[in-house]
Amino acid sequence: MTRLLITGARLLHPEQGELAESSWLEVADGRIIGTGTGRAPAVPDDVRIIDAGGATVLPGLVDAHVHVLVTSIDPAERASWTPGYAAVRALREAGRMLRRGFTTVRDVGGADHGMARALAEGLMPGPRLVFGGKALSQTGGHGDARPLSDDSMPCCQHEPGFARIADGVDAVRTAARDEFRKGAQHLKMLLSGGVASPHDEVSAVQYTDEEIRAAVVEADNHNRYVTVHAYHPRGINRALRAGVRCVEHGNLLDDETLELLRAHDAFLVPTLVTYEQLAEVGRQHGLGEASYRKIDDVREAGLGALEKAHRAGVNLVYGSDLLGPMHAHQLDEFTLRAQVQPNADLIRSATTTAARLLRLEGQIGTLAVGAHADLLVVDGNPLEDISVLTKPRECLKHVIKAGAPI
Repeated sequence: MTRLLITGARLLHPEQGELAESSWLEVADGRIIGTGTGRAPAVPDDVRIIDAGGATVLPGLVDAHVHVLVTSIDPAERASWTPGYAAVRALREAGRMLRRGFTTVRDVGGADHGMARALAEGLMPGPRLVFGGKALSQTGGHGDARPLSDDSMPCCQHEPGFARIADGVDAVRTAARDEFRKGAQHLKMLLSGGVASPHDEVSAVQYTDEEIRAAVVEADNHNRYVTVHAYHPRGINRALRAGVRCVEHGNLLDDETLELLRAHDAFLVPTLVTYEQLAEVGRQHGLGEASYRKIDDVREAGLGALEKAHRAGVNLVYGSDLLGPMHAHQLDEFTLRAQVQPNADLIRSATTTAARLLRLEGQIGTLAVGAHADLLVVDGNPLEDISVLTKPRECLKHVIKAGAPI
């Protein structure tokens, strides 16, 4: 039973958006067992003590839109990868995410039970991995990576990749059941074109109402939920009316989208930083010219959509959606969002609100007694200066995962 006591800290409770000065926090067996102000409790000699020296302690961060398996965006490079090689690269990137302060990540296309198990067992350092298996794509959709010259039928769902093809209600139902059989904790559907897929339009609608509804029913039956990749309200609004719980991106949302998000208590996961990075370095990392031309369509609208959603009171969750070497900019999403969101709300999007989306409220994203002891110790006050979270080399003193400093 491992025990840890942090003293001389300022505890940042995201729920209230407040700091508790001169505080202590005690951990046993990976869980928070007590917090308080003033004099710390006496503990046995074998308890590790960290004197925070006035630094801020906050819950570990959550990134709710990652693709740990996509460690390169160059299709020619990825074509030679075996599943084992791809998994090792992914686990290495997961370790880097942990060292940036992300103690939980939600993978929305590609990661599987084996990766989550390896991280949970401590075989490799990394965050808690909440995975959804392979995303579902229609033929010719965002997840169909075949070149236009390829007339073969899609196959080989066991190969490393972030999506699988499923057309028609029965095929969608079967694919959903199969992903849940393999342990998926949510199901992602690709409902519009995307920047990284060269052969579809961002405003294109992919999947029918009946196919979306089939996936939602299967998710409900398995006590899971559906999240959707969608930019345009043509796809987003249909998905929300069909009962999906979460929308990824949403850059081109409209007023009806905001009404539906609120009415269904659904979640929105904007991913602004990926478009900034794709615009800046996409070409040099192998992004095709057809994809590159679509970046501006969503990049310019993204910040405005976030601001509208924030003002409307939508459940907003932190996500990055970075690919390949761009993962290094995972924390820059804070900087972009801080232009339109107060710091306290932004921190909640990466802690308590994210925990609600993942159905882990009270377990992560909080300093409440009984929660997992996933903690950050940082110099400075992120409620006043969000850059405290974006400069880990300068400000991040400790990352603690399940009560153990890494």
